[in-house]
Amino acid sequence: MNNFNIKKYKNIYFIGIGGVSMSAIALILKNSGYNVSGSDRTESDQVLKLKEKNIHVNIGHHKENIKDDIDLIVFSKAIHDDNEEIIEAKKKNIALASRSEVLGSIMEDYKININVAGTHGKSTTTSIIGKVLLDAGLDPTINVGANNKEIGGNYHIGKNDYFVVEACEYTNSYHDFKPTMEIITNIEAEHLDFFKNIDEVRASFKKFVDLLPEEKEGGVLVINNNIENLNDIIKDTKAKVITYGNEKADYYYDGLRKSEIGTEFTVYKNNINNLVNKNILGNIETKLLGSHNAENITGAISLLMELGISFDIIKESLKTFSGAERRLEFKGRFNNIQYINDYAHHPSEIKKSIEALNTIKTGKLYVVFEPHTYTRLKAFYDDFVEALCMADKVILLPIYAAREKDIYNINSEMLSQSINKNINNKSIYMNNFEEVISFINDNATQNDLVCIMGAGDIDNIFKVLTNKNNN
Repeated sequence: MNNFNIKKYKNIYFIGIGGVSMSAIALILKNSGYNVSGSDRTESDQVLKLKEKNIHVNIGHHKENIKDDIDLIVFSKAIHDDNEEIIEAKKKNIALASRSEVLGSIMEDYKININVAGTHGKSTTTSIIGKVLLDAGLDPTINVGANNKEIGGNYHIGKNDYFVVEACEYTNSYHDFKPTMEIITNIEAEHLDFFKNIDEVRASFKKFVDLLPEEKEGGVLVINNNIENLNDIIKDTKAKVITYGNEKADYYYDGLRKSEIGTEFTVYKNNINNLVNKNILGNIETKLLGSHNAENITGAISLLMELGISFDIIKESLKTFSGAERRLEFKGRFNNIQYINDYAHHPSEIKKSIEALNTIKTGKLYVVFEPHTYTRLKAFYDDFVEALCMADKVILLPIYAAREKDIYNINSEMLSQSINKNINNKSIYMNNFEEVISFINDNATQNDLVCIMGAGDIDNIFKVLTNKNNN
């Protein structure tokens, strides 16, 4: 249990302040009256936003940045013990706290803490819940791992009643949180550079569920009943359990179809005592594509209705939800070719995204993919091959190493060769964005879709595209 108390500190310094979650926490604390500063490796868009809010950001991690008046250093799991600023903080005996410890402490100021977890779908589901609560006039505070047009970024500071937080399982960081309500969208093998296997992943989620208070104290768990051996995860919780997913769940959807704005489907609520008598809640229209998003929406509906939000309010709110950034996000036309930006980096996510895009394409689907981490590619190699083969053409870029070193004897060229063994000439390997853009311009037509896919820096390709179009 996280016993860290943020209220003991005043001058707070964030190492890696430009990260999506770190920047949101920094802004929440700044708004609450704390003196906030920090550092980051480069001057990114997130860093510029922080500077606009009068938060001082040092570019580069240097020991000289750690001043004597700092009370607390906050770091993410991407920051290691050999970081210059961490070493200097320890020399000066400055208190250290992880991002998750700080976020868990902030939660104590809120009445209802909604934590959205799962291997996939967290950002979208968190964003949906946040938008609906905003549209319902409840003014939640929101911390999500992706930018949203509806809230003007990756955070919103509201009242102290509702706090909606994306909760990531990596390094068990969400075990520091203080949830009163949880959603778990799915549980699959992931982050195998930290977890040894799927059993460790499942054990982590079970411990997360066990953080919930009892039902009489407001504890609510909303969970996808398609999760394998679900009872092992929920058996010890005393929170109220609400399921969504397949037809035996409390809530489920059916009849996914195209609509004028994107897709449409029907949402049902089961009569638990009599599965023959099912309550049709109504139809949902959304700009979001794919069965995975229909499932995410159904999970969000399950929790929102438990909070007393009417289906009509939810329905109207979802019509105008444009989606989280980099989640099948339509970026526009470059050289008269339609581009889409997607964060998918796990084979299950890639498969769902390609399935969704295949339903709307009128020409070919080009997928430009940057594998994210050596361990993920190695662990799910055959699954990556299978998923990417669903596209008409696959362009592969070098692996985005993130926190890892190149010691795994695996690379993107090998992946391209394996795809071509399945389907001849389906894949091609390229070294950089300029090569990709030239290939697309020479081969794609105005009827084709080009999806830029991955969790690393691949979306920087749009900066290159914009510069080329402006010159």
